[in-house]
Amino acid sequence: MTTKATTTKPVPLPAPTGPLAGMRIIDLTTVLLGPYATKILGDLGADIIKIETVEGEGRRDSGPMVNKSMGQTFMVLNRAKRAIAINLKDPAGRDAFLRLAATADAMVHNARVQAMKRLRLDYDNVRRVKPDIAYCYAVGFGSQGRYAGRPAYDDIIQGLSSLPSLLNATTGKTTFVPINFADRVTGVHLANATLAALLHRARTGEGQEVEVPMFETMAEMVLSEHLWDNYFVPPRKVKNRNRMFDRRPYKTKDGYICVMASGDKMFFTFCDLIGRPELKTDPRFSHRSQRTLHLVEVYKITDAALAERTSAEWLQLLAQADIPASPVHSIDSLLADPHLNDVDFFQIEEHPTEGKVRSMRTSMRFSATPAMNRRPTPHIGEHSVDLLREAGLSETEIGKLLADGVVRAPPVSP
Repeated sequence: MTTKATTTKPVPLPAPTGPLAGMRIIDLTTVLLGPYATKILGDLGADIIKIETVEGEGRRDSGPMVNKSMGQTFMVLNRAKRAIAINLKDPAGRDAFLRLAATADAMVHNARVQAMKRLRLDYDNVRRVKPDIAYCYAVGFGSQGRYAGRPAYDDIIQGLSSLPSLLNATTGKTTFVPINFADRVTGVHLANATLAALLHRARTGEGQEVEVPMFETMAEMVLSEHLWDNYFVPPRKVKNRNRMFDRRPYKTKDGYICVMASGDKMFFTFCDLIGRPELKTDPRFSHRSQRTLHLVEVYKITDAALAERTSAEWLQLLAQADIPASPVHSIDSLLADPHLNDVDFFQIEEHPTEGKVRSMRTSMRFSATPAMNRRPTPHIGEHSVDLLREAGLSETEIGKLLADGVVRAPPVSP
């Protein structure tokens, strides 16, 4: 005996708009890296179908929350998506998933390749039902190397890509960047790779498999800045110092500010502003190429000068002199930044169950295809029934999946 499919009545929302409107992307990602990538694609108007286990993703309970399974971290990463909860280890669940995948343009995951092969949801299996699918995924390490298949987390990749040692060189403390930096950088690359695969598909009608490794992505990002003399083979030793190890905010009378007066014209204006016009004719500072050889002295002079006034005084003077400068925000002051208010960066929205939440719009602007996706972060299996219907399953098939616990959907609203 089967049961009739039931679900909550969705809140009517305008269809997503943007350059990816009409694209359907199957989102098999978890934790942070993958959901960040698919959030970017969802913000651009794609129909993101988030696949979860019937228990829901473990990250759902991370951070402050109003209701269980709707933690802040999960909600930020999974807005603009629809959700289906399905047991992919069950043959009936896998078959239902493949019917849904057959309706998609792309599929994105950040699972280990071995795990996807065990589920028989690797590229070769998925393309049997959707030959032109853009099948994109992130892994810890490229499949051609000796680290292939190893588990990888942000901490591990930050360490391997030398970020803690770089921070030690500047702060004296071997520590991580206080953001999941490797996850987010690789997530942006995964989103870009998916867009590139979709563009190729649109031009040729061909699908393909795309791999984005965390380690190689971060190694390239770090080394493109710090390869320095090792760019040349053999290394080409130079006298000038990589300013990345010296750059920092400057202490004022009451806080810190950032100042960038690197070009000759700006530096000479800065010399006049701090009452040190003689520096303009000092051979150590009269040209940018010479200043790079004497960065330590430049920073000492700047430190001493900026310590004499308050941050507000310096910011006003520097703005009048057209020298780039800014305050050093805290999280609280960043939330109150007037420019972000000018561009409507933050929006206070009413989530159907979680109350008022602060969302951040995509920073990208499109003149012809403005992006807007108002779908709120979904509950576990919130759209399971609707999505299975869209995949062509009958009410009887959906009812059996629900009755057997292979698919989860919320109860009907009273």
